[in-house]
Amino acid sequence: MKTEMKTDSAKRKKASGELSRQEEFIRKHRRHHHEIASWRTIIFVLFLVLWEVSANLKWIDSFFFSSPSRVARCFVDQIRNNSMLAHIGVTLLETLLSFLLVILFSLLVSTLLWHSRKLSEILEPYLVVLNSLPKSALAPLFIVWLGTGTRTIIVAGMSVAVFGSIISFYTGFQQVDPEKITLIHTLGGSRRDAFCKVVLPGSVPILLSTAKVNIGLALVGVIIGEFLAARRGLGYLIIYGSQVFQLDMVITSIIVLCVIALVFYKSIQIIEHQIKIRFKM
Repeated sequence: MKTEMKTDSAKRKKASGELSRQEEFIRKHRRHHHEIASWRTIIFVLFLVLWEVSANLKWIDSFFFSSPSRVARCFVDQIRNNSMLAHIGVTLLETLLSFLLVILFSLLVSTLLWHSRKLSEILEPYLVVLNSLPKSALAPLFIVWLGTGTRTIIVAGMSVAVFGSIISFYTGFQQVDPEKITLIHTLGGSRRDAFCKVVLPGSVPILLSTAKVNIGLALVGVIIGEFLAARRGLGYLIIYGSQVFQLDMVITSIIVLCVIALVFYKSIQIIEHQIKIRFKM
């Protein structure tokens, strides 16, 4: 009886020790993230203060480099006349459509390449060459082929990310453990079963990391398209502002683009985190 009591007491102490170590790890993890977030905020605030002080003391020419206060006034003025929100909405819509089409098209093509080794060997050099092309050089061709408008801008947004995305997805499919695929075939499964049950689920981390890159590339492509073929959007505002020397508008649009890129990245990061928690990846 005494032995059982000692054993139970030892187990409780061990469980209590493990729990305390786990709680300590969680506290350290949260403290680390709070520290990183604090330093990021401090650096950003210091940058804004230095920028504002430099402009006020004439260390830099505020006409060319603007200042946080001028940017804030420009943003408020643009919001009041509803032009900024309209331009932001156009750029957001075009970027999201480009991003979704890149993901769907890349998944389709990379799946076909995985199913047909001969097709992948034929198309691989073409994909590498197309991915290495400067996409800004293709934008004038898109205007000639498709005209100006939203369709051209979406295609320009896709062109920046799609070829690299196909290569990344296909590489991820190829890196899946071949023994798992062999097991599926041994159990009587088809190549489709191997893809749906092993290859695609096993490639989710690579798909998500590629998506985080693609959303930024799609935004870059959309802005390139808006530079050349748009009458709306943040890219158009940047070009228009530079032409009429409203540099406050240019810098404000650039800062808004940075915020949009950050929101996109964080959104996909949150989705990635939720998927990893749900599927214990």
